Amino acid sequence: MKALETGLVRLRALEESDVELLYRWENDSSVWRVSDTIAPFSRHQLREFIENQRYDIYRTRQMRLVIETLAGDAVGTVDLFDFDPVHARAAVGILIFETEERNRGYAADALDLVSQYARDVLHLQQLYCDVETENGPSLSLFRGRGFEVIGTKKRWLHTADGWADVCLLQRLFGI
Repeated sequence: MKALETGLVRLRALEESDVELLYRWENDSSVWRVSDTIAPFSRHQLREFIENQRYDIYRTRQMRLVIETLAGDAVGTVDLFDFDPVHARAAVGILIFETEERNRGYAADALDLVSQYARDVLHLQQLYCDVETENGPSLSLFRGRGFEVIGTKKRWLHTADGWADVCLLQRLFGI
């Protein structure tokens, strides 16, 4: 497999210097709804999280990669989590943080790269994700990258606006 890079983005491991970046991103309550977060993170917690990322996904059952432009600007993250090596699957989540960085193809390229990594390096047979039914841009992103909606979880998330339904999407890799 080639490096985790396209003509648009590269995926890289977390580094100690990413603490302030993660502190800003993780503590922005406007994205908590999509990240299932309900409380802020301390710098200490984020340093520990980054330290734990030095272990491989088989030990931690998760992996966070920074999405950066080829110029080296961090624009978001992509996560593999709930990694299950026995059943060869993992959940995937992606966030392009700054609104002005969205709709530039970064998320699509990052999702392609992490899918290729999951299939070719981790030998997974599937990735899956949950997306609110009202989140049209995310549904479009995942559907456009080969994910299929396989069901709807009714009243799955309790939000400030009431209850929200969530689509379960899945991408199966050829055997």
